[in-house]
Amino acid sequence: MPLYETVFLVRPDVSGQQVDGLSEAFSEIVRSQQGSVTKVENWGLKSLSYRIRKSRKAHYVLLNVDASPAALLELERNLRINEDVLRYMTIRVEAHEPGPSAMMQSRASRDERRRERGDRLRDEEPFGGGEGRGPRPPVADSVATTPAATGERP
Repeated sequence: MPLYETVFLVRPDVSGQQVDGLSEAFSEIVRSQQGSVTKVENWGLKSLSYRIRKSRKAHYVLLNVDASPAALLELERNLRINEDVLRYMTIRVEAHEPGPSAMMQSRASRDERRRERGDRLRDEEPFGGGEGRGPRPPVADSVATTPAATGERP
């Protein structure tokens, strides 16, 4: 069966237990259609880039789904019907990511990977600095020295 990742956003005024109940209900819909949900991740309450139905925040939930297209259509139909779901998106993937998703990994582990690759971190070099850069030269007051500003004729 094809593999899918579905992420849906739930209204911010819904409690954490209700979000877990929604994810379990959506998982049960997939299971009733002879599919399986291999991973459910609740990413928590996060800020949105823009308002969606007057909400500035939403609960994010990820479902890794292994199901037929008919089961996926039923899942998406139920996501559309549910008034607590603000948005959803489903993509087809070649393989599910083992372990926690990028959203669930801690910042410390991301920083550790960057150090292993040799990337510079933002906090390694404070403001300014850098090779070959000196202090910025002073900017002349160009408005007062132009002929039009002083009243002289060119």
